[in-house]
Amino acid sequence: MYTIRVEATFAAAHFLTQYHGKCERLHGHNYLVRAFARGTELDAAGMLVDFGEVKGQLRAVCATLDHTCLNDNPAFASSPSAERIARYIFDEMRKLDPAMPLSALEVFETDTSMARYEP
Repeated sequence: MYTIRVEATFAAAHFLTQYHGKCERLHGHNYLVRAFARGTELDAAGMLVDFGEVKGQLRAVCATLDHTCLNDNPAFASSPSAERIARYIFDEMRKLDPAMPLSALEVFETDTSMARYEP
């Protein structure tokens, strides 16, 4: 089994609804996002998938979130948790290329706090 990983970043604001604590107030993060592709077959060049393809798609999706208030995006049901952000980015990448062997998506809000989505 082969696994590749690419990273991208974006900055955005959000607040959590139906949550009681400091994160219910508007605040921001410099998000780090990691996309993973996994498979057993390599192409003629010996690659599972071109890093550039995966990175380009990840960056394109992250660019739509960059410098926004995530609560304004209806996909997050007005409570953009790291878990929901991970699922959203995964699903949006899948829409760009359903054949890509995307296997997981991680969203880091800080160096020590992240959520991972795997279908």
